[in-house]
Amino acid sequence: MKALILSAPNEIQIVEKDIPVIGKGEVLLKVKAAALNHRDQFIREGKYPGIQIGTILGADACAEVVEVKDEEDKKWLEKMVVINPNINWGNNTLVQSKDYHILGTPSDGVFAEYIKIPAHRLAEKPSFLDTNKAAALPLAGMTAYRALFHHGKLMKGENVLISGVGGGVAQFAFQFAIAAGANVYVTSGEADKREKAKQLGAKNAYNYKSEDWINNARKESGGFDLVIDSAGGDAINDLIKIMNPAGRIVFYGATLGKPKSLDVHRMFWNQITLQGSTMANDEEFHEMVKFVEEHKITPIVDSVTGFDSIIKAFDKMKAGEQFGKLVVSLE
Repeated sequence: MKALILSAPNEIQIVEKDIPVIGKGEVLLKVKAAALNHRDQFIREGKYPGIQIGTILGADACAEVVEVKDEEDKKWLEKMVVINPNINWGNNTLVQSKDYHILGTPSDGVFAEYIKIPAHRLAEKPSFLDTNKAAALPLAGMTAYRALFHHGKLMKGENVLISGVGGGVAQFAFQFAIAAGANVYVTSGEADKREKAKQLGAKNAYNYKSEDWINNARKESGGFDLVIDSAGGDAINDLIKIMNPAGRIVFYGATLGKPKSLDVHRMFWNQITLQGSTMANDEEFHEMVKFVEEHKITPIVDSVTGFDSIIKAFDKMKAGEQFGKLVVSLE
């Protein structure tokens, strides 16, 4: 079978590997489609912990169950599924264990024609989604779901700001918040992404490169109850300025690094929460899939390419050219 591996530092390569042999509790999946995450590019660049040369990359896939080991797992045969990419979350639903990691490093991931997965990692594909859109769902969807509903405690009618709406997690947060009945605003440094977000239901979209965006956002929205952010850095202080009293800022990344200072005076006076978040526990993964099914949320897919073009998809992600998920079809 074909598989994409990290073949050397900063180098990925399609290679031939043996089809996995399943053991007790495992199922064999024929991958129909897989989706890229920024994490995959970070691994390629050596900017992620636990990297091992030779590992099959990838955390997101939609696949068909083609073989099972145990009698009780026969119910999965021939079903189309999405995969929970968590490994060893642990018993504490509030935070992952010290042994936690995600499919694709250091464990082999899903960028292959066949993969083996424990049966308890599966969820049926939402019925209304095709395989390409379903593949875009797991990692980014569960991260957005936890940020919004566990840490963010989102309620209908609240004002929500999603920063960097071009990213996968941000787009799911955007779609989930709209489905939950929030007033949703976004930021992006690119005009086409801002316009696309407004077409999809954003109340307004702001250019975070503009000096007056903070004042405009505060004036137009009246302030925000919840912000979902991935940038961190000194921009956190801008977000603090536009929060309503008792507002929550939830961040799932820090692409801008650490802030040089933090406006703690404004935070304590307005009782603002600054909360880190990552991925989601196993129960929240299934809650997210159910939420998508109930609200008929269709993942935003930028493009679909064949598996032989997967390295080009990585390059497109590195350039930041996409609006939506980059999907690779194996059908």
